[in-house]
Amino acid sequence: MSRSIDYGNLMHEAMRGLIRKVLTDVSQNGLPGAHHFFITFDTSHPDAELADWLSDRYPGEMTVVMQHWYDNLDVGTEGFAVTLNFGDAPEPLYIPYDAIKTFVDPSVEFGLRFETQGEEDDDTVPATPPEILPSRAPAAPKPADEPTNEAKDGKDADIVSLDSFRK
Repeated sequence: MSRSIDYGNLMHEAMRGLIRKVLTDVSQNGLPGAHHFFITFDTSHPDAELADWLSDRYPGEMTVVMQHWYDNLDVGTEGFAVTLNFGDAPEPLYIPYDAIKTFVDPSVEFGLRFETQGEEDDDTVPATPPEILPSRAPAAPKPADEPTNEAKDGKDADIVSLDSFRK
C-alpha cells in the first residue's frame, strides 16, 4: 500500500486553527475596530448545539453575525460557544469548527470557504482544500447580451474537473 500526504485535510485543519486563534483573541480582547464575522455552519452537524426553533428554521445551514452584540464567547479545541441575539432573544450556540462552511470578515475582505466530499464518499478520498475567498469584490455580472457559458467565438467553453486528476 502506498501512503500519500492528505493536503486537503491538512489545509482544513490549519484554516480551522486560524479561526480558533482569531476567536480566542476576540474572546480575550473584543473585536478590534470594524472587524466582524459572518459564520455559516451546518446546523445538522451532530455536535452543533442550537435551540430547536433555530434548527427547525434553518435545517441545513445558518449564517450568524458576530458584530455589535455577542456574549459568553468560549473558545475550545473542537469548537466554540457563543450567545447571540435573535430578535431580542439571546440564544446560546455551540459551533464545532468542522461544521463551519464559511468564515468571512468583510471589514478586511477576508474569507474562507470549506467544501467537503459527499457523504457517500469513503475516507480515502481527500477533502477539497478550503478556498480563500477573493480579497476584493467579485466582478460584476456580465450583461445579458454577452455569453456566460460559451466562449466569445461561439464554441462551448471547456470545463475541466480537477477530480479526474485525483488518485
